Parts: sequence; structure tokens; C-alpha cells
Amino acid sequence: MTLRLAAALAMVVGVVGLLGFLHLLGKGPFASFEQRHLRAMKDRLDAPARVTPVTTADFAALPHRRPVAEYSALEAHGVSMEGYVQHVVPSIDGDIHLEIVPLPPHAEGYQPYYVTAEITPQWRRGSRTWRFEPLIATFRPPRSGRTAWDGGPKRVRISGWQLYDYQYDNTPSSRFPRLTGWEIHPVTRIEIWDEPRAAYVEYAR
Repeated sequence: MTLRLAAALAMVVGVVGLLGFLHLLGKGPFASFEQRHLRAMKDRLDAPARVTPVTTADFAALPHRRPVAEYSALEAHGVSMEGYVQHVVPSIDGDIHLEIVPLPPHAEGYQPYYVTAEITPQWRRGSRTWRFEPLIATFRPPRSGRTAWDGGPKRVRISGWQLYDYQYDNTPSSRFPRLTGWEIHPVTRIEIWDEPRAAYVEYAR
């Protein structure tokens, strides 16, 4: 009897945990319209037909804490951002988070406030290069396990869809230096600055 009760309890806990996880992903039966919209935007599989160059200031100026109807049109825009990846973070949902800053750490005028770009599992599937370890070696971020790389962090240009992740739209601080809830998500193209060519070169998938 005790074993049956324990098995039943374990099953209930598992179901509740699964529903909770799906809810966080915006896929559960109790997910709100905002959560389902966010999930649909994160799961896009096509690349933007064209992208507009943007800066961290452009991202900070986008609307905040507004209804979906007021910001969804902005999520139809493809954007590209130049800068440096100061941190690469794997996420529990399979995304790889990139923290993009305009200047490399230790440069004069550097600030830690970053814009998030996320590489989703759909865009990494089948790739040998769009994975955590190769990305670390390519970006050379100073906050992802190593503090010194020959030549310092790489200058990059990250392109993809503009997306508003309202869950993370908080006032940035020194403790939580994420600039805004607006992201590049999913990332659809990565380019690395090639000094001899004086041009960006695509980092192939």
C-alpha cells in the first residue's frame, strides 16, 4: 500500500512539474495569450528577408510594458547589432544566451549593460559550430570561464528577429545589467570581424 501511495504521489508530482515547465515555456493548457504569442515568436524558423542595423540605445527606446497589440508589429522586424559578446549562457530550455555590449570589457567607456540575443535549438540543430563550446572559442567572451584570450574578445555582428520578452523587462542595475526585455531572438546569422579583410565574415552554421 505504501509503495502504491508513493508511486501515485510521484506521478502527481511529475505531472504538476511537467505542467509547470510547459506553462513557463508558454505551451501549457493554462498559458496566457501573451505567453503563447511569446512562444510563437521564439520558435520562428525563417530568417528575416532584410535586417536593420540597431544599437543598444535603439533597443532601450522601444516600448515597454505595453499590450501585445501595441508591440507585436515591431517583432516583424529583422535587426542586426554590432558589438562584443561579454558572456555566453546555456539555458534550461536549450537556448544559448549571448550578452552583447557595444565595447569590450576593460575598454575606456565600457558599461556592463547588455542586450540579449538567443540562439534557439531549432537554429542549432545539426550544426557543429552553433554550439556552446565552439561559440565560446569564437567569441572569446571574458565572462564565460576564461578571462584572457589572445587579442581579446571578437567583434561580432548578430542578426535575427526583434522580440519582446516582457518577463525580463526590468530596470537595469549594476547587479542585473540586462538593458531591456527586447532581444534578438531567434538569432539567424552570426558574423565575425576579420581584421585583415576589414569586413565581417559569416560564421557558418
